[in-house]
Amino acid sequence: MKLLFAGSECAPFFKTGGLGDVMGALPKTIAKTTDNDVRVVLPFFTGMAEEYKSQLSFVTSFYVKVGWRDQYCGVLKLEMDNVTYYFIDNLYYFDRPGLYGYYDEGERWAFFQQAIIEMLEKIGFIPDILHVNDYHTAFIPFLLKEKYGWINAYQNIKTVLTIHNLQFQGEYGREVLGELFNLDASYYDDGTVRFDTAVNFMKTGILYADKVNTVSPTYASEIQTEAFGQGLDEILRMHNWKLRGILNGIDYERNNPATDKNLVANYSAKKLKGKVKDKLALQKEFGLPQRKDVPVIAMVSRLTAQKGFQLVVSEMQNLVQFDVQVIVLGTGDANFEHDFRYFADTYPDKVGAAITFDVGLAQRIYAGADMFLMPSAFEPCGLSQMISMRYGTLPIVHQIGGLQDSVQPFNPVTGEGTGFGFHDFSGFYMMQEIQEALRLYAEPVAWTKVVKQAMSQDFSWETASQEYLNMYNELV
Repeated sequence: MKLLFAGSECAPFFKTGGLGDVMGALPKTIAKTTDNDVRVVLPFFTGMAEEYKSQLSFVTSFYVKVGWRDQYCGVLKLEMDNVTYYFIDNLYYFDRPGLYGYYDEGERWAFFQQAIIEMLEKIGFIPDILHVNDYHTAFIPFLLKEKYGWINAYQNIKTVLTIHNLQFQGEYGREVLGELFNLDASYYDDGTVRFDTAVNFMKTGILYADKVNTVSPTYASEIQTEAFGQGLDEILRMHNWKLRGILNGIDYERNNPATDKNLVANYSAKKLKGKVKDKLALQKEFGLPQRKDVPVIAMVSRLTAQKGFQLVVSEMQNLVQFDVQVIVLGTGDANFEHDFRYFADTYPDKVGAAITFDVGLAQRIYAGADMFLMPSAFEPCGLSQMISMRYGTLPIVHQIGGLQDSVQPFNPVTGEGTGFGFHDFSGFYMMQEIQEALRLYAEPVAWTKVVKQAMSQDFSWETASQEYLNMYNELV
């Protein structure tokens, strides 16, 4: 099969979240484990590290009509890990400090999506499957059929849309059809691309893609409800025959406590002694008392309400009454950043806060902590809970979305489980589970058994990628 993945970000080139991780790991795993021809197309964000820029080669260039504009489109190429990466080059749209958040987002992604489609014939690669991701590329299935459907070479391309986060849908005014796509407004007037009073990229992608998936089975069910559907639940229920959930994986090579070079000491499920050394080193790094016996509860996340930090802030003064240490790494809402700085200053022997983004420090936290708190209000998949289990750090999660699919709550009767979970989104129930975790931590033999159960879980992309391959095979 010829597979082309399209998205706005991809590790290791540039990423802001889970989308970048998936775009980095899924194509690489399929290329490694099968003989499929795997390629990826991305924007050429000029902030890419020089080590990758130096490997780029020029393929071709042409102009893309974006409404009345003739915009230059260069195609650059890099081959790595048996994957061919194409980068769409346009300095006007992509030579910017960040990846997102600009006044012309609609125009940028309109250019990018049309450039991808027009690139295919020019580079001589017509995929069997064109796999688009989130709203930045969700309009492609519609464009393939309604704008470029006259091109014979494109007529057998099957499309898959992955929804990583339904909250972001790509909503723009009626005028964008003509202004950005050179299309008649009738597609808006008859409701094809319209949702409420806007052109909606995500809604249109759901209608036109041959298959739609989310990044966990539970999230696929949740988004068909009013509570989690972000307004599109009725559309998703109408098209649930082509909707499925596939739980994301994590990179087992990069996230491996036995080989991770970020750690002070390496360890495995069979030899856990190194984890204690990592804990003491982590406590020292955050200026906390170095104690083997005190449980360390950690959070590595964007500091936002979606991630449930309002619960943590509301219960922090209650939490520090226990014999615990709390470590936080992340940036986000200014109020949350202020709150955690305050707690770190007020309780210097209990709380450590690093209001920054540091990949190496994140790995040391996964290894050195005992518990990982993740009380998200909603979570399409989540990767941190999987990484924490890989490092033998037991997650405490709100049982929602991918958190419910990946964490098995501890059963005190049978001893089964890989973490702790609460169903009602409230600080009270979060604290109940934290106390349950603290009780188990006080029983070292039972705690170590659950740690090893968590470390034995298979969240590798080898497993997840097979489900994607099954979906592709259904289409071709």
